[in-house]
Amino acid sequence: MTPNAGRVPTILLIGASRGLGHAMAEEFLRRGWHVVGTVRRHKPATPLHALAGEYPGRVEIEVLDITMSGQLEALAGRLTDRVFDILFVNAGTTNPDPTQTIGEVSTSDFVELMVTNALSPMRVIERLAKHVLPDGLIGVMSSGQGSIANNETGQRELYRGTKAALNQFMRSFAARETDTPRAMVAMAPGWVRTALGGPQGRLSIEESIPNVVDVLLAKRGRPGLEYLDYLGRTVPW
Repeated sequence: MTPNAGRVPTILLIGASRGLGHAMAEEFLRRGWHVVGTVRRHKPATPLHALAGEYPGRVEIEVLDITMSGQLEALAGRLTDRVFDILFVNAGTTNPDPTQTIGEVSTSDFVELMVTNALSPMRVIERLAKHVLPDGLIGVMSSGQGSIANNETGQRELYRGTKAALNQFMRSFAARETDTPRAMVAMAPGWVRTALGGPQGRLSIEESIPNVVDVLLAKRGRPGLEYLDYLGRTVPW
């Protein structure tokens, strides 16, 4: 879909300080977009702060820890009059020992990861969706490991569970939004070599993120929720 003539399209990118989020911010900037990105704190400076210096006037940085409801409400207040072409929630993490079976995971680790990876992203979407244009896109960074159908090996069990939960919650959200022309997506970026993905990842950031952005832009104007990978292929739920 072609943005309105004369208006710079804008993405609200939640979790843009480093890794995949930072790479997404950089890719959207290269394509002429305006980026409003969130970081957990202003200091120390993040790679997103460096991007703001490279692209004067085209990057806005907001502070948000998505697990802090007060910070989300404060951000919503600052965005009262804003509208966005895309709202994308990238924030997420993994547990300290991803090799643990689900029976070995501590209750505190389970709660922390489920709150961070599943509950908090959906709270952001529920609170900020009204700022997305009617023909815009709402997306979350899921994972191929969130696919129940594709899970034939186990491993990273808590992380898998949180992403499967995120996918389910997005399906519930989409079911309540059937009267909107907005596009929605749960994105699987591939196994990428980042601090989260680890050095064994099959893809570099450069192999994943430009494709992810291509998929997001192609999804605009195609209403409803899809679970897609970085090449635009449908991932089984």
